[in-house]
Amino acid sequence: MSAPHPPSVTIGVSLKMYFGHHRTLNWCRRIAAIAERHPAVTGGLAETFVLPSFPTLVPAAGLLAGTGVRIGAQDLSAEEPGAFTGEVSGAQLKEIGCAYAEVGHAERRRLFHEDETIVAAKTAAALRHGLTPVLCVGEPERTDPGRAAERCAAEVESALAAAGRAGVLGPVVVAYEPQWAIGAPEPASPEHIRAVCTALSTRLVERAELAGSRVVYGGSAGPGLLTRLGPEVGGLFLGRFAHDPGAFEAVLDEAVALHGTTVAGVG
Repeated sequence: MSAPHPPSVTIGVSLKMYFGHHRTLNWCRRIAAIAERHPAVTGGLAETFVLPSFPTLVPAAGLLAGTGVRIGAQDLSAEEPGAFTGEVSGAQLKEIGCAYAEVGHAERRRLFHEDETIVAAKTAAALRHGLTPVLCVGEPERTDPGRAAERCAAEVESALAAAGRAGVLGPVVVAYEPQWAIGAPEPASPEHIRAVCTALSTRLVERAELAGSRVVYGGSAGPGLLTRLGPEVGGLFLGRFAHDPGAFEAVLDEAVALHGTTVAGVG
């Protein structure tokens, strides 16, 4: 009898604000074509999602419908629908077909001064409206894995506090993104990533209300990293290294390799 396959990995992509409208949709068309034929997606080996900019969410959702690639937003309001000019509510995101909402990215914390209270409120808003939060955590400076894990675990607990009080806790995707690795030429070392992600996963498993949660790695993640990390890490959260759809496909190839099958889907 063959050994059981490791659980499926999660592969997410945030396009941030790099692409214009038409380039985003052309990118989504190419991602859709890859997903429709790739065994990592068709065989359920990889859960995939993309986070384009707000104006492209509706047409992108249409292009990706039925491909196995789900859509999400890079941000959401902590508030319910109402008089909040320029904001986008979780209710509206859910209505247009979003499954995910990114919360707490280091750029939003640094550039827009989103503190732990705001991150917790946005996490609760996502869960309240049936969106899976992509909760970004990460230490600001290089440190040892133990200290990094403790800091990130505290950030996760803080982010989930409001949702816990409201009784809306559910599965989350924790994106471990050490701030010193974001935009860097290379990601953190595989040993560091495995140690921190394993520690965070252990914390999540201890809480029954978070069943189904997963810890993935971001921060200059790209092709060639997933197979180096192994099954201890639940997947990757990609940024600029997925701007080429071929790179996204290469990461899906790695997801297949983790399962010990060929890219053609033959065991």
